[in-house]
Amino acid sequence: MDRISKLPVGIIETILCLLPIQEAARTSILSKEWRYHWTKIPKLVFIEDQFQVSTELSVSNKPSKRRKMAKRSKFFHAICQVLLIHEGPIHDFTLEMQVDNSCVDIDHILLHLSKKNTLKMLKLDLHGKYTLPLSLFSLHQLTDLYLCDCDLEHQPPSTVFGSLTTLNLYEIGSSQKALLRLLSSCPLLKRLTIMCDGGTIDDSGDSTIADLIKCMPGIECLSVLFFIFLFFPLPKELPTTLVHLKYLHLEWVWFRHEYAVPFLVLLLRSAPNLEKLKLEISAEDDMSYESYVKIHSFQHKYYSDFMLEHLNELEILHFGDALNELDFVKLILAKSPVLKKARILMWDEIDKDEKLRISNILLSSPCASPVVKISVR
Repeated sequence: MDRISKLPVGIIETILCLLPIQEAARTSILSKEWRYHWTKIPKLVFIEDQFQVSTELSVSNKPSKRRKMAKRSKFFHAICQVLLIHEGPIHDFTLEMQVDNSCVDIDHILLHLSKKNTLKMLKLDLHGKYTLPLSLFSLHQLTDLYLCDCDLEHQPPSTVFGSLTTLNLYEIGSSQKALLRLLSSCPLLKRLTIMCDGGTIDDSGDSTIADLIKCMPGIECLSVLFFIFLFFPLPKELPTTLVHLKYLHLEWVWFRHEYAVPFLVLLLRSAPNLEKLKLEISAEDDMSYESYVKIHSFQHKYYSDFMLEHLNELEILHFGDALNELDFVKLILAKSPVLKKARILMWDEIDKDEKLRISNILLSSPCASPVVKISVR
């Protein structure tokens, strides 16, 4: 008895979504009943490195560059064939491949998806920098958007992504204005990841960190590469707009930079309901004594009324021996009355005696929470 064929259509589509698209298409030879099942699956994933060319032998004697172009041509042809044959809505679309600055084939794919206007999740992982076309901003039903190695040159209209709740940006090339406009066009955004290192954000604009924070009023989870904040001037105060923020993750926090601690304090002051804080510290040369003095003058001015009333978990990775790293952790311990867990992981390069000294200081630091468990490793 063929039990699989008797399953509800929704379950069969879920099973087919778990297969590579080429394997899902091969189920069409099982029987007449299965011939078009795969053309209705709502999730399509195309990964160039996993794409198998059935006529590989016919191009095996060509030079490597021509062979690569031949395979890419077949890859795009396969995508177009699937999109033309596909019936019903497409809710989830993934494309991972190597590209040049412009790629007409990807433009056509996004245009096709925008005309269907059923897409909820889009992932573009395009190694080599791809300039996003205007058709991207016609995907009004998107709830999840993942962009990697793309250039954002066009500015989206206001509230173009009215349903978007999750946005992940990795190595995105953009101006300050285009980035702020993109964030402002997502009024329901709750989860935001921005991982862009130096050189990917044009810092020639006149926007400040305050302008950036104002673009995320509903954010609950924020993961950011610390360097992005260095592209924006530091204001004297940040608006208390991150009232919904529960989880904050900052990578490569450059504690040696004289603006690091002041910015962190301003950011935490703007997120009064934060519950979990995770920092990954960058290893750089030690800061100057003059910068340390500047930071301490800032501390006396802004730390008196600073409390983290809801913070219950602190995690710091790659903790070093910078002058202000210890001060910052001691500050968090002293200003977090409901903190339950603090996990500090130190750099391996620090010698044993120094690790022991730092550990003793942290374990004996005054804590606002009577139940906090501090782990230093």
